[in-house]
Amino acid sequence: MERFGIDHHAVLRRALRKGGEYADLFVETTSPLSIQCEDNRIEKVLAGFECGAGLRLISGLRTAYAYTNEITTASLLELADAVSLAASSSESPPVSVIRLERSGYFRGGSVRIAPGSVPIERKTALVREANRVARAIDPRIRQAMVTYRENRQQVLIANSEGRFIEDDRQYLTALVHVVAVQDGIVQTGYEPVGGLTGMELFETAPLEQAAVIAGRRAVMMLSARKAPAGRMPVVLSSEAGGTMIHEAVGHGLEADLAQAGLSVYSGKRGQQIATPLITVLDDSTLAGKRGSFRFDDEGTEAQRTVLVERGVLKTYLYDRISAMKDGVRSTGNGRRETYRHRPIPRMTNTMIAPGTDSPAGILRDTPQGQFVRKMGGGQVNTVNGEFVFEVSEGYLIENGKIGEPVRGATLIGSGPSVMMSIDRVGSDLGFSIGTCGKDGQGSPVSDAQPTLRIPDITVGGEVA
Repeated sequence: MERFGIDHHAVLRRALRKGGEYADLFVETTSPLSIQCEDNRIEKVLAGFECGAGLRLISGLRTAYAYTNEITTASLLELADAVSLAASSSESPPVSVIRLERSGYFRGGSVRIAPGSVPIERKTALVREANRVARAIDPRIRQAMVTYRENRQQVLIANSEGRFIEDDRQYLTALVHVVAVQDGIVQTGYEPVGGLTGMELFETAPLEQAAVIAGRRAVMMLSARKAPAGRMPVVLSSEAGGTMIHEAVGHGLEADLAQAGLSVYSGKRGQQIATPLITVLDDSTLAGKRGSFRFDDEGTEAQRTVLVERGVLKTYLYDRISAMKDGVRSTGNGRRETYRHRPIPRMTNTMIAPGTDSPAGILRDTPQGQFVRKMGGGQVNTVNGEFVFEVSEGYLIENGKIGEPVRGATLIGSGPSVMMSIDRVGSDLGFSIGTCGKDGQGSPVSDAQPTLRIPDITVGGEVA
């Protein structure tokens, strides 16, 4: 990244010349590649390279942000002149810029097989084979789409406190989406794999295996009965993924929403917000996970944050400016989609920590209800915590065992109520991956949970 030859110190000094408390510079290059197979042929192969820089000034707890794709000292000094105007009416005096010192440089992390070292023909063959496997599962599978995405993101972050960070992030994701049709009934199956990793991902999570899971899920749901509606116990498998914790709890613990009164958890630090069985963590240090990094997009080192401990709210997810407002330290959750975006508080790898119950025992001790093996999408109102989540793979629980599959189920409830009512927490832990959207920005994340039992929740479905 030093090949740009930027005078970072001069740029930051210029940004702060009329006042302000803090300034930082974010320089980024990305090298994305996407391959998509649909209708039994490779439809898209898209590759590119992009670079740019964003400059931020914080003055009076307000943010001025500007960006450019011309990475030269002259261009960045023009940005600095622009953002410095935000402090021209501030009463804060100009601050000195500490001489920049390199705090760390990380190249490639734990990536063993760099995607850039693998010929595109091998990646295309991987996608074609997953497509073949998915379509061969059953003649009722009418459509299959397989997508491969890689992106190498190299970032440089320098700030007025003297931090100078360079990071090299390799993201890899692949997914299979299948559509099955029978007698006018249409069902879909979807399965992704991915992380902050290289091509070694497919040694432990073969794309063909994802194709089998997606295809079988779609076909099985064709013959599933409609889910019964009503209030009932629900056992969420660890395989279900962390949709519940991410949507119903995680967003409400992002500090900007809490500070604005847009979270059901606003002002509840130190209060009991969940059963003592529940501990919630956000951990960006986990090796290879999609939400991991070595430094966030403000240069704060990755860390493990205990958000809820034995049901008590301990802290929120902070970036720098939200931390300044509350007089605390950033938790390393300042993230941005690209150099075009200012950083905001975002989740990384968010999870409910495992408990002590046997997953099999939880199911065995639940005579009837619904077992959720895979969650779908959903919606949540962070102000009151109310949510509606789709179930993409669910079953009836019959005499403490997994019974027949059901389709069309939704889970309807309130995040705080559900977190207070969970009465069993398994000793296992399962992860799911995704791209989280907020304020028009997408961030790579993963979510996780153990097997959980909600003793009484509304399930939407067919009314008997």
